[in-house]
Amino acid sequence: MRNPLDPGYRAVADRRAREGHPPRHTSWGTAAVAVLAVILGAAFTWSVAALRAPQPGALAARDVLAGQITERTAELDELRARSTDLAAEIDSLQTAALSDADSPLVDQLAADQLLTGATAVYGEGLRITLTDADVEDPETDPDSRVRDSDLQTVVNGLWNAGAEAIAVNGQRLSTTTAIRTAGDAILVDVVPLVGPYTVEAIGDPQGMQTAMARSTAGQLLAVLQSTYGIGVHTSAQPELHLPGIAARTLRSATLPEGVSVVQDPAATLDVPDPEES
Repeated sequence: MRNPLDPGYRAVADRRAREGHPPRHTSWGTAAVAVLAVILGAAFTWSVAALRAPQPGALAARDVLAGQITERTAELDELRARSTDLAAEIDSLQTAALSDADSPLVDQLAADQLLTGATAVYGEGLRITLTDADVEDPETDPDSRVRDSDLQTVVNGLWNAGAEAIAVNGQRLSTTTAIRTAGDAILVDVVPLVGPYTVEAIGDPQGMQTAMARSTAGQLLAVLQSTYGIGVHTSAQPELHLPGIAARTLRSATLPEGVSVVQDPAATLDVPDPEES
């Protein structure tokens, strides 16, 4: 280690220096190596830039898809608004047709619509807002995000606490509503939601808040806030407005016992065969 160069090499180098021979590594050789390194670096940089640059065909396809998404979204919003208007018109005509003939049936229909979420409701209630934890990289810490199971537990806890109607981010829940995850999004009846997640329940605010604190849902909210840093804010609201859900597709229908079909020349009523439904 103290004398790494072989003495023979040192002697040859000294002799060549005395005889006036130029060193083997000349300046033009060093310059050639430098130029070659620059050329290779430029070629590598150009190759990387060419590979990372989006192709014109891909850009055109992405623009077409973006335009189609915008167009289909606008059509969907228009169809939803049209469906809401038609549902309101059907309810108005139905009430007008049955009010004079059978008032108890109208009252029962209104009660059923309230239970199934088919009609909009308002009243005092409880609002619970869940917000994802503030972390640098949520992908590496999935526990910092609100999950569909968290919303399911909160919703079930509110039902058990006496809630009469519930909505999540404006999506009204019914007896057939599903809350699940698709990718990174939480779906409520196939409608994707983004945080923060606001759960609104109509009912007695103080009673629901007390019952939630004593239930598994209340314990979960405490753990989410203290352990995972998820924001939980609960507040009583003097008045909440929850929308109705879209009309369901009728699969089958039967007449109650003792009710006969009214023969009206101006209208017809088709009753499907239960075996065919």
